[in-house]
Amino acid sequence: MTESIETRRSWTVATLSLVALAFSFGSIWISVVALKPMAAELGGARSVPALATALAWFGSGLGGIAMGWFADRYGVRWTVMIGSVMIAIGLTLSSFGHTWQLYLGHGLFIGLLGNSGLNAPLNVYVSRWFDRRRGSALALIASGQYIAGAIWPPIFDYAIDAIGWRQTMFWYAIAEMLVLLPIAVFVLKRPPEVIVPATAASGGAKPKVFGWPPNLVFAMLALGAFCCCIPMSMPQSHIVALCSDLGIKPTHGAAMLSLLLTTAFLARQMWGAISDRIGGLFTLLIGSVWQFLAITGLIFTQDEVGLFGVTAIFGMGFSGLVPAYVLVSRELFPAREAGWRVPMLLCMSGFGMASGGWFAGILYDHFGYYAPAFAAGLIFNFAHLCLIGTLVIKRTGWFDGARAAPVYG
Repeated sequence: MTESIETRRSWTVATLSLVALAFSFGSIWISVVALKPMAAELGGARSVPALATALAWFGSGLGGIAMGWFADRYGVRWTVMIGSVMIAIGLTLSSFGHTWQLYLGHGLFIGLLGNSGLNAPLNVYVSRWFDRRRGSALALIASGQYIAGAIWPPIFDYAIDAIGWRQTMFWYAIAEMLVLLPIAVFVLKRPPEVIVPATAASGGAKPKVFGWPPNLVFAMLALGAFCCCIPMSMPQSHIVALCSDLGIKPTHGAAMLSLLLTTAFLARQMWGAISDRIGGLFTLLIGSVWQFLAITGLIFTQDEVGLFGVTAIFGMGFSGLVPAYVLVSRELFPAREAGWRVPMLLCMSGFGMASGGWFAGILYDHFGYYAPAFAAGLIFNFAHLCLIGTLVIKRTGWFDGARAAPVYG
């Protein structure tokens, strides 16, 4: 029996990586909480701050591919240090208050050069500290976004009310650097997983996954990551504004967002343990069905108590999706390919998160209410169900008469 690479240090690294991601993702939540006051100062259209948030997600996803390559060659410590400084620059630039500064600060500095240096590189890095409970570890660190969403919105709401959104951005820039730089310097050492170099396939045979070319399966996963994150981001980006439209106090809306993401964090740990048992692909299928039903509930719920309940249910459902994609990548493809496959999946996920929040803002500006945006989200969720359902059928061999297994270990 092969000795496990997991040690107590593995969980120390995973926990402090979670702290780093919780601080880095906090930079994006400021513009979510301050959406209405920012829109009022920048011309009245909610699509303006929503686009800034979208650009941060786009940049984070796209930059993660390059940062994954950089981390493979020079170490994740450098990407985290660079990212933390870039986030601080982006928040400071955004706080100056002009629309172009908001877009540049969020898209280039917070996204492309900032969060990209932490999200994808840390997912790959932590996965290389685990072999038996990799799903649980990935679920833990992938919760950084939700820890940020659970902790920071009430704090940001208070700070924005007291000193304004510009000063809130500036002081948070200083705080995140003071936390992230020491973690990068003192914690992020070389991981224990040994990466086996590529070798020629036996007999010249081309590898297959479920009997299909590996990159076809990967393309379906990448498209699925995009489709599932469009509806996932809509409630997260607009729940505070939605509550205000329904006459619910902004502080209650911020509390609702905090509840949603606290529930998502707790449920994500459950999904991590489940995915260690059933695998990432089945976790994706179950989470997609759950998310579809929860968003349907959001469309028909108008009262405060009902919204608190539905958003909590929504948080329980979608929370297992993103780390399951990382786990599927490590299950189906060689470890040596993780440095580009995982960032690519997270890039498509980030594009979906960006597109969903922005698209919902555009549809709200056109229709004046959020139901059409959530309905559009359901269409993308259904497409995700079709993609993942096809892969599950292919893996189980339901229509082939035998279970199809990937050749990669």
